Amino acid sequence: MPGQLADLLRNTLATELPQLSALTETAASEMPNGPDAWSPKQELGHLIDSAANNHLRFVSTSLNSGFSGLPYAQNGWVDLHGYQDKPWTTTVFFWHAYNTFLADLISRIPEDDLANTCTIGGSEPCTLRFLIQDYVLHMQHHIDHLLGREHVTPYPPAGTTTT
Repeated sequence: MPGQLADLLRNTLATELPQLSALTETAASEMPNGPDAWSPKQELGHLIDSAANNHLRFVSTSLNSGFSGLPYAQNGWVDLHGYQDKPWTTTVFFWHAYNTFLADLISRIPEDDLANTCTIGGSEPCTLRFLIQDYVLHMQHHIDHLLGREHVTPYPPAGTTTT
């Protein structure tokens, strides 16, 4: 099963990298209307921040037979990293490289550890297996949105937390 979860992430990367790479610097920099809206640069940056936070959760949940931690302040992370000011190609490259690294990590998680639980903030505990699947679903939701697709993968599923 860890191999299947890693392949789920790898397949998402392979499918979406060409689409993200095709977005121009101008299009990636466009700020949508709304006080809490992110540009495509900021939204992909959010996915890098999600990767960093989930990296810690994946490793800690596996090595420590569970994990309990705080959610992260996503707007603060996006602002502090300054994704809006970075070149689009740099952000796309780092997103792809970091997630390729995570896919390799996921493939190495022992099968039994996928049942270990993780609690984020005040949410209900979830298994590491669910957390990894949720991570990829969360990624797909944001990529669909930032690319302006007609169909945006719904997220979050009922009764779950965001990553």
